[in-house]
Amino acid sequence: MKNFFKDFRAFIAKGNVLDLAVAFIIGAAFNAIVKSLVNDILMPIVSLVFGKDTTNLYWVMKGSSAFNPVTGETVFSENAVVMYYGNFINEVINFFIIALTIFVIIRVFSRIQGRLDGLKQRIYPDKEEVKEE
Repeated sequence: MKNFFKDFRAFIAKGNVLDLAVAFIIGAAFNAIVKSLVNDILMPIVSLVFGKDTTNLYWVMKGSSAFNPVTGETVFSENAVVMYYGNFINEVINFFIIALTIFVIIRVFSRIQGRLDGLKQRIYPDKEEVKEE
């Protein structure tokens, strides 16, 4: 049992596990920011363009629906089959914003790394020759 905990501690102490944990936590926080950006800023603009709230867009595939003016809600018939596609639109927008942001971050870091490599090459021009030998 002592070996198990010793091995586990060595596993956790590796840099990759800690880096992964930090990345996971930052990713979760970033997801909340992107969801807020989409739901609170972008979707109201999209709703303004379409003239109604897009998060509640639906298609009644079977059955019927009626609007209740007292409660302000849509009431569906008892065995209605409804496809809510408005939320799907939000999630697609979330995905594209996250993908675009990750692309920009990776591109910026790649350019910085390229500049650092060029700077190292100018400062230490003979270093690569030593590696090859």
